[in-house]
Amino acid sequence: MRWFLIDRFTEFVSQQYAVAVRSISLSEEAVDEYVPGIPTYPSSLIVEGMAQTGGILCSQISDFEQRMVLAKIMKLKLNAEAVPGDLLTLRADLQTHTADGAVIRGTVHREDFVLAEMQLMFAILNDERFENVQLFEPAGFCRMLRVLKLFNVGVYEDGTPIEIPEFMLEAEQAGLTVG
Repeated sequence: MRWFLIDRFTEFVSQQYAVAVRSISLSEEAVDEYVPGIPTYPSSLIVEGMAQTGGILCSQISDFEQRMVLAKIMKLKLNAEAVPGDLLTLRADLQTHTADGAVIRGTVHREDFVLAEMQLMFAILNDERFENVQLFEPAGFCRMLRVLKLFNVGVYEDGTPIEIPEFMLEAEQAGLTVG
């Protein structure tokens, strides 16, 4: 299973921004083992949580049909560490989107405090080397997006709800009828 480092989306406006939350717990291995004796959430996992938030925002534009990957951390400013008990709010704002990729500006808050700020670049793997590369199994990815509440809160710019892409629904249905 792949790790998702956000707990759920609270806001999602297609082609504009996404807001997700992440609760940091002492029971997480990464917190307990990162700095022995000092429970701390690794900064790299904060960046990865933002990459997931921004990556889903960018990928939704193509109904998750393009292979979008984190290509570069363009800017990163960490103002403090996250610790058990923190509730992080991650906001990804889409700055640019082209045929080759996208750039988001991300902020991570702990209540009113800005814990981290970053700018991330995503690339679309669209050349022949990646034609047969599938980053996620569609039915499993759809289940995860449901768990993250994307389809509960996600809307297009005009306010209409984001629908589950047909290929994901078909993959879910195929999985239910096999076996």
